[in-house]
Amino acid sequence: MGQEKYVAYVSTYTIGDQGEFGITVFDVDMEKGRFYEKEKIKITNSSYVSISHSKKYLYSITDFGVESYRIKPDGGLENINLGSVNGMRGRHVATDYEDKFLFVSGYHDGKLTVLRTNEDGSVGEITEEIYFKGLGIVAERNVRPHVSCARMTRDNRYLCVADLGMDHTNVYYLDHTTGKLKLVDVIRSDMGSGPEHLKFSSDGRYLYIVHEVGNCIDVYSYTQKDGNPFFEKIQTISTLNNYHATGSIASALNFSDDFSYLCSSNAGDNSAAIFRVDQETGLLTRLLCLPVSGEYPKDVALFPDNRHLVSLNQDSGTLTFFTTDMKNGLLVMNGPELRVPQPNCVIFHKLSE
Repeated sequence: MGQEKYVAYVSTYTIGDQGEFGITVFDVDMEKGRFYEKEKIKITNSSYVSISHSKKYLYSITDFGVESYRIKPDGGLENINLGSVNGMRGRHVATDYEDKFLFVSGYHDGKLTVLRTNEDGSVGEITEEIYFKGLGIVAERNVRPHVSCARMTRDNRYLCVADLGMDHTNVYYLDHTTGKLKLVDVIRSDMGSGPEHLKFSSDGRYLYIVHEVGNCIDVYSYTQKDGNPFFEKIQTISTLNNYHATGSIASALNFSDDFSYLCSSNAGDNSAAIFRVDQETGLLTRLLCLPVSGEYPKDVALFPDNRHLVSLNQDSGTLTFFTTDMKNGLLVMNGPELRVPQPNCVIFHKLSE
């Protein structure tokens, strides 16, 4: 049996250097822990990409809404269609666990948009639009809502929507017929902490929220009581070392393929943090927080076998690669940096045999 083959999708802004190619597809060398460019996709300002749970389709934010692509057997992308979000460019996109709906988080206009997806992976009509309201605590930065991330609970009942500006995460019940949402709970983060990204554990019992301004990850247990969702905070852990430089913001939140590790990144401090995940209790232990040799790591991710890590450094326009040594808490630079202007996020995709 040959080694499993992967590609990686890297989304980028297209202002300036990158020209019109907002997604780059890379072949992944798992042995060497490196990327090799395969193809470039014409798309404007791909601020985030997401793969359907069926692994058949890729969805990307663009200036004009959401673009859908069919993932070809070799990992290449074939355009399907563009769906409008009837608002400003989104920040984040994700599907529900049945791939029937898309959720687009609008950072700039504080709006959450729900769209249907069709059988062929194309983007369908808008079923729900919610404008978040309110005034945040830090006037300059958080004077208004900034919807930064929306994800379903793994039982596919509730949509959790992080509002970075208002320091809370709204929990909605999703009607799977109409695509409408009903607010059922609010998870309140510390004032001024700025919830940025959220992820659920593999079994769905724990929710992890990384906070941009607070430079920390909050861990919640998730249960249902009398048909209602119940979230209880069980841990807050810093994404930084105790001696870090000031003026840092946390950005990434990515599980390893096997869910045994969780990664985050710190811009300003320009470091990557890796945590061990206790699958039973959901609690995190920080293994390392080390420099990524680049400016403003917008995203960091472990390779699928956990032996290497890639950092997407937005301000320096580079990808940097590292060999991981979890036992000793080390990251060792692995080869030269790769020039990719203004990278935003990376996703690994396993090719079928």
